[in-house]
This record gives sequence, C-alpha cells and structure tokens, in this order.
Amino acid sequence: MDVCKNYKNYFILISLFLGMACQQPNDATWEIYGGSHEKTHYILQTEIRPENVQQLEKVWEYSSGDAGERTQIQTNPIVIGQTLYGVSPKLKLFALEATRGIKKWEFDPFDVSEAEQEAFNFSMNVCRGVTYYKNDRGEETLFYAAGSQLYAVNAKTGTLQPAFGADGKIDLHLGLGERAASLYVSMTSPGVIYKNLLIVGSRVNEANPAAPGSIRAINADTGALVWTFHTIPQTGEKGHESWENPEAWKNAGGANVWSGFSLDAARGILYAATGSASYDFFGADRLGDNLFANSIIAIDAQKGSRVWHYQTVHHDVWDRDLPAPPILFDYTLEGEKIPALAQLTKTGYVFLLNRTNGKPIFPIKEKPVPTDTFLEGEQLSPTQPLPDFPQTFSRQRFNAETLNPFVDEEEKKTLTEALKSYRNDHVFAPPTERGTIIFPGYDGGAEWGGAALDPTQQMLYVNANEMAWILTMQVVAAEDESTDASSLYTQNCMACHGVNFEGSGDFPSLVNPKQPYTFSGVKHLLQQGKNRMPSFGHLSKKALEALAHYVLQLKKGDRLAIKKSTQKKQYRSTGYIKFLTENGYPAIAPPWGTLNAINLKTGAVDWKIPLGNTPIGKEKGIITGTENYGGPLVTSTGILFIAGTKDKQFRAYDKNTGSLLWETTLPFSGFATPSFYSIHGKSYIVIACGGGKLGAASGDAYVAYALPTP
Repeated sequence: MDVCKNYKNYFILISLFLGMACQQPNDATWEIYGGSHEKTHYILQTEIRPENVQQLEKVWEYSSGDAGERTQIQTNPIVIGQTLYGVSPKLKLFALEATRGIKKWEFDPFDVSEAEQEAFNFSMNVCRGVTYYKNDRGEETLFYAAGSQLYAVNAKTGTLQPAFGADGKIDLHLGLGERAASLYVSMTSPGVIYKNLLIVGSRVNEANPAAPGSIRAINADTGALVWTFHTIPQTGEKGHESWENPEAWKNAGGANVWSGFSLDAARGILYAATGSASYDFFGADRLGDNLFANSIIAIDAQKGSRVWHYQTVHHDVWDRDLPAPPILFDYTLEGEKIPALAQLTKTGYVFLLNRTNGKPIFPIKEKPVPTDTFLEGEQLSPTQPLPDFPQTFSRQRFNAETLNPFVDEEEKKTLTEALKSYRNDHVFAPPTERGTIIFPGYDGGAEWGGAALDPTQQMLYVNANEMAWILTMQVVAAEDESTDASSLYTQNCMACHGVNFEGSGDFPSLVNPKQPYTFSGVKHLLQQGKNRMPSFGHLSKKALEALAHYVLQLKKGDRLAIKKSTQKKQYRSTGYIKFLTENGYPAIAPPWGTLNAINLKTGAVDWKIPLGNTPIGKEKGIITGTENYGGPLVTSTGILFIAGTKDKQFRAYDKNTGSLLWETTLPFSGFATPSFYSIHGKSYIVIACGGGKLGAASGDAYVAYALPTP
C-alpha cells in the first residue's frame, strides 16, 4: 500500500513538472474581449519583431460554412489555455484547438428548422465576442447572446449549463421593465465578469418606441438579476433633473451600452460608455441634457451604484454614441502617475479623465455651439464639451476646397451646389429639413473596434473613418389612430427604410423583397417586431392593416408623399444617406480612412497615414484610405497590427513611424479586431474574416498567422 502511494505521488510530481515545462514563461492567452479589462489592446511579447514580421505565414484557417447574404463576423475571439472560442456568421459558438484550428465542438442557438433560421436577420444581430467565467468549483462557462437570448455554455463540452436561468439561458429583457417586453433588445458586445457577477449592456432600437438601456448585473452561476443601473434615471435618482419632463423615463429609450465595458478590478469600478437617447435625431419629447446618455459612467461593480459620470454630448440629436469602451491606463504628468482613462468619440475627440473621480486631466471647456434649429419643439444645448488636448484625430469640417478631386468639372459643380444647400457650419450643426452634413459621420471618427494604447510610451493608436453623411429631417404627423397609410409609414418606418422604401445600410428594402410576404405575415411582423425592428403593437388593428396593405403594394420607383398635418409636428430622418459621387466614392477628398498615432504626452498626432485602398486609388497611384471597422493591437516589440478594410488586407506597421512592415490578403474582409496568444512559446495572431459591410462579400473564416517553426 505504501509503495503504491509513493509511486502515485511520484507520478503526480512528474505530471506537474511536465505541465510547467509545457507552459513557457512568455506564453499568453487572450481571455477577455479586447485582450484585457483595460481595453489597451497592448501585447507583451518578444517573438514577433519588426525585423522578422515579414516572415509571418498562415498556419491555419477555419471556415464555419454558414456565411449567408449580408452576414458578418465582427468577433474578437478569446483564447483560454489552448482553446480558441469564436462565433460564426449565423451565431454558432465554437471551440477550436488553437494551434491548428481544428474544431472541438459547436453550439447552435438556432437548432430549428431551416425556414426559421432564414427568417432570422443575421446581418442585424452580430456578435463581437464572448465572456469567459470560471467559478469557485472550477466550472468553466461561456456567455454570449443571439437575438434576445443570453446563453451560458459549458466551455469544455459546448452544452448549455442547466443551472443558469431557464435551462441555460435568460431573456435579455430581464430588468428592463414591463414596457420593454415587446421591444427589440439584443447584445452586440459581450458582458464583463466581476467576481461572480456577469455585467451586461444591450443593443436597443434607435427609433421610438425603444427599450431603456439599463445596465444589469446577473449572478453568473444562477442567472438571477442582482442589480440594475438606470441609464435613464427614474424619479429621485441622480440625473433625473436633466430631463425637463419628469415622466420621461417612463417612455424614453436608448442611453445603452452597446460597445462593451472596461473594468478596474482592483478598485472594483466598472466603466460604461453610453449611446444617445432615442429618438436619435429629434428630441422634442426628451428636452434637457438627457443624462446618462452619451456619458462615461463609473459604477461600483459590486453594488451597481454611481461613482461618477462625465457627459460628452448634451442632448444628442446627431447619433454621437460613444463607440468604444474607455481605455484604462496610468498617465504620467510632471512625474506624477494618474489613474486615467481615454475615451474615443465619433467626432474625433479624445477625453482624458482621472478614472477615480471623473475629472479632466486637462481642462475641457464648454464651448458655444449653434442652437438655431428650425424644427418646432426642439431645444438644443447652447454648449458642448470640446477638449483642446489631445489634438483631434479626424477632420472636423468639410467644405468646397476639400471635395473629391477625382470628379470632372461638371460633377464638381453639382457637388459644390449640393454642399452649399446643406447646413454645414459646425460639427454640431443642428439637424434641418434641407439637410445637414454629419462629419465625421455616424460611424466616426472612432468606431466600435476601439484603439490600441502603448502604456510605456503613452501612445494611442486610433483608426478612423472620414465619411460625410447627410441628415435630412422630414415632418410627420404626431402619433395617433390615423389609418392614412403614408402617414403611418412616415411615423413608424421611414427613419429606417427611407423615403423611397429602398432601405439603407443594414435596413432592408421593402420593394420586391427576396422573401415575399403575405398580408398576415406583414401584419404579424408589425405586431410582434423582429430582431432590430420594434413592435408596433401600440397601433390599432385598422392602422396595422392599412400599413400592411401599403407595404405589400410598394413598387420600384415609388416615393413617399407626406400629407400636411394640423397636429403638433414630429420629425423623422429620411434615412442613413452617405454624401457620395456618381460612381459611389465619398464626396469628400481622401483620406477616407486613417490610422493615427496620438502622443498623449504632447497631445500631438505624431503620424497619420491612410488606411486601406480603393480601385480609384490604385488607378491614380495613391493610397486613399477606406472606411474601416475593427481595431488594432500593438506589441511591446514595436508592431501595430490591423485589418478592418474592405480591400481584404491584414497589415503590420511600425508603431513609431507608421511605415508598412507586412501585409497579406485575407479570404474575406476582416472587419474585426485581431487577437494574440502564445502556446509553448510560439506566438499567434488570429483575425475573423466575415466581410458583409461596405458591399464586401460575406465570409465565414478565421485565419491565424505565426512565424515559421525553426
């Protein structure tokens, strides 16, 4: 017996030794969306350096096999040990052996009929990542959302965790109140774990009616709601006074955290960056500054109570959501280390705040902005906070001198006249019926990919869009029991599907749809809503029937004729419209997308380069830059990796100069942030290639790169 026991102990020791030997000192995992709670996208590693980065080669490619029309992958995969976890275009969660890309298991949340799968709008329900949790019992769980459901999946087996919620899932309407029950709620970016709490945000409708964007903490073992933070403050709560109508919280929506969270785990403080309140472009029914919309909020992660807040846009009517979580780091100023955060904005500004108290590290002045709106009932804030430090990373104005230089004289004249006709005097120029230039556009400036920060050099690396959009407001009747079909359409549908019914961006055309609808099908859709489309169950039976008949009778070439109303005016946008040339290029001169190195010690942009290229750029022998989605990562060895462009390139730059070190062609456009990990001393960089934006083909690939094995 004693001999057996000694042999057993011997083998345990040998096993421990071998395990330690396999885990190299410089091995690294990517256990959290964005790489860390701080969201720096910064990598400590020694293997991949500027002098050998050109030797990177593809070591594996995984295809999920489920790309569909206009599907995307925006996932930043996580790596736990030697397993990589990602999400497919049709929201299947999978586990891969991280060194070879071989599938271990797959979980399909839509284990239903093919017809039901086809009815789900995958292009409107992307998943940017998953959350990993290991409890005190050693159980490992992955949390992610598909549609309005949040799933808890066993990380080892790919099966649901039955103890969580109802057989492994909960409804994301949890904690949002009764009125949100029938409204669109999903979760684009993953939640964050603090101790045994899963803290989640949401994606909600941007038109009315919209669900409130409350932040919720859920027990990660049971699925029970622990606390709720109301981003639209209720009676008696801090910020309630910033809404002129004291009852606004009962109907207002939005102010949601759709881009994810940062976490100072040592201090127990959660950081949330919120979007605008609904409706995005007209705020007569939500007068006031509208806290906590467009705000950085520091929250006690255990209790759910507010620590501090800072609002970056007052009474937003331009869709100036905060597009990415704050970046946490220690900022050195005059020899003193300050616990800091950097918040990117769509407008090209960076807010630098002390993350313990929310005070600006450098003065931020409230500066006068135009308030001469001609939309009846609207009242704009007379000032907005505009930092002078650091320098903006996107152009702030678009004028005749910066029109696209590649057009002929006749089209230049046409574009010049069009530009003159729009309101275009400030980055916060009020929305108008004649049209207002939104520049930087709805997608930034900065976007959801976030930035990378080298904390040793205090350098911030931001990819940015420079696309002009046109915001045109149109009068609609106030909501009533009218059964006039065109009025009903303008009130409820036009903001997404447009005056010509042809949709825009992620919103589908209503003219000759690929999937034909019956009268009962359209009526059911209007009553129940689906995906991002809200329910219109508040309309009368007659109104729903009139609207259903109207939609079914639309033909190509139709245009909406809006009737005059004697009621109080309401306004809606005519759709998400880019300001383009006849051949589909931006009306503004390039660069149309840039990569920027911002020196946080001096406030200057040390270098700026165009990111991505276009056919016309190649024809003219220049690099134009392109719109881009997804973020960079930066290494301690001096390399900046980024994809994000329609041209399907994955690139590596010298972080000190911006010079191109390496590039390779991906199977599909990589609109995602890459992940880094190392196993047995070998480093890997992986990127999701899902295409599906900017007219790019949809794909289903994850590709990993590494240096050749010696």
